Amino acid sequence: MTEIPPSADTGAQKDRGGLPWIRRFLAKPAATAPKEFAVLFVVTMFLLLYGLVPLFGGDKLGLVGADEPRYAQIAREMLEAHSAACHEVHAKITPHSLHLADLEASYHCLVGGTVTPVLYGQPWLEKPALYYWRAMSFFKEFGVSDWSARLPSSSGAFFLFLLVFLHLRRFRPGGHLDAALITASCVGMVSFARGASTDMQLAAPFCIGMLGWYAWYETGKKFWLFDLYFFGAAATLAKGPVAPFLALAIIVLFAGLRKEWSVLRRTIWLPGLILYFVMVLPWYIAVQKRNPTFYRSFFLEHNLERFATNRYQHHQPFWYYVAVLLIALMPWTVLSMRALVDAVQVSIAEWKARRNPQRYLGHIRAGDAFPEFLVLWTLFPILFFSFSGSKLPGYILPSIPPLTILTGDYLNRIRRTGLPRWLLCAHAGLCALLVFVLVLAPQHMKYDTLVPPVRWLVIAVVSAAVMGGVVMLIIRRGGIAQVRNATLLPIIATLIFLLGFHGKELDLSYSARPLARQIKEQAPGESVLATLKVRRDIDYGLAFYRNERLVHYNPDGVPEGEHLLVAPANDSASLQTWLAGRVYEPLFLYDPQGLEVYRVYAK
Repeated sequence: MTEIPPSADTGAQKDRGGLPWIRRFLAKPAATAPKEFAVLFVVTMFLLLYGLVPLFGGDKLGLVGADEPRYAQIAREMLEAHSAACHEVHAKITPHSLHLADLEASYHCLVGGTVTPVLYGQPWLEKPALYYWRAMSFFKEFGVSDWSARLPSSSGAFFLFLLVFLHLRRFRPGGHLDAALITASCVGMVSFARGASTDMQLAAPFCIGMLGWYAWYETGKKFWLFDLYFFGAAATLAKGPVAPFLALAIIVLFAGLRKEWSVLRRTIWLPGLILYFVMVLPWYIAVQKRNPTFYRSFFLEHNLERFATNRYQHHQPFWYYVAVLLIALMPWTVLSMRALVDAVQVSIAEWKARRNPQRYLGHIRAGDAFPEFLVLWTLFPILFFSFSGSKLPGYILPSIPPLTILTGDYLNRIRRTGLPRWLLCAHAGLCALLVFVLVLAPQHMKYDTLVPPVRWLVIAVVSAAVMGGVVMLIIRRGGIAQVRNATLLPIIATLIFLLGFHGKELDLSYSARPLARQIKEQAPGESVLATLKVRRDIDYGLAFYRNERLVHYNPDGVPEGEHLLVAPANDSASLQTWLAGRVYEPLFLYDPQGLEVYRVYAK
């Protein structure tokens, strides 16, 4: 007997009892892109903003390290100078009219406070101004705060993840969502995307520009070169000449490997060059004109000398960036390394095929230059900065997106065969290791010991085993399509654990914000704060949260008037040396960072 299909009316009646029409709509191919974009948006917003902004998990962690509060303070002082300049001429950046006087007033407003970065009223010429400009705009929109100081990095990272998604969807469909989410969820990208620093200001536009260049290489359409020049200019305004140098070196190596030297000539696009110099030169010329020492300070000291010497005490061994890369890719490290090996093998096969086409005739990826390009893009910054006399983790941030793109593409190509058992076990084990380490992190922060309490050690082992088992079970049952979903579970869980449940411990142990608040509560009338033998991060942090330059006993000397002093706890010998003949008393002990605050009376 032939089954009679249900009538349209019957289907309509069923729809009224639930929402199957939504499921049918989402199952259509035309709805795939909106679904994928929705997933990308929700996941990346969580990874970027949870525990960062007050409306999404709370502002859990204050500014940490020396760079975050210092850069945020520079942006604040530039905004104050800019506001004063605009108020002076009663103008805004957009002129009131086209009259010459209004245009001049608007120009005065535009350049006022926006050319020379200043810290405590003095020029600070280590970095270009892109981060400061973007932080100023967020400060003006949301107010001056630690979380708004981090929005330039978060917003830049989001656009990078979006462009990875769109580029792969356009040129390598299938692994585009995996590539974007892997990029967004690895430890290195999450960390720098949530920091008030210049590293993401370089990495995001640089990577977008490189993707644009390859889109031009593959299509021949000059439109894509716009990305290279526009975002290359933005990267140059973020960290200087390192951006065009890296881009040029990677492109030259790529052209040389493929023996397509004409690519270099065709890359030189007059409209693009004009756009690049129009964006970059005005600020560099203006800041040099106002600060004659800029060329020496920025180009010679903070670029050439920083690379060639250990002047800034950031020396690390040659293999340092290999370790940084392995940690930055967590928990995707094993899959990414396998994808890199696969891409190298494919690149070698392509190179051999070009030398002996008959030998590799019919190769499924013959003629595909994308793996070669991504391999060179990954390896060159790592190798180049390994020779640097000064090494910091953020230097190789531009190497992470090409490797995560390779990982997404690799997962897409092995969908039919699935992950080898050893690779699945290694990946699940790495997810478990990530959970184990981060579950114990709050105990290390609280007690400053490598040996955790037995109770927490058991909790960490059980949590890691359960999470590793869940990851393996989901992937075994769901196949490659579930790799990203399974791996996102430990990432999201540990982020909630660290910031949602232990954000306070993080804040107390690594930020100066709680200390600044306690000083304000205990001594609200004191305006002078001095420090003695405190770390640079605490010094810059207190200066940002108090919005004032601190006095340093060494080398500023001891103020003669009444003031507060922050010094290491139980360092009575230093206090007696510096405060001989002065009356002082302890105000409170800040135990999480081993500091004590004193009230020093007038001489």
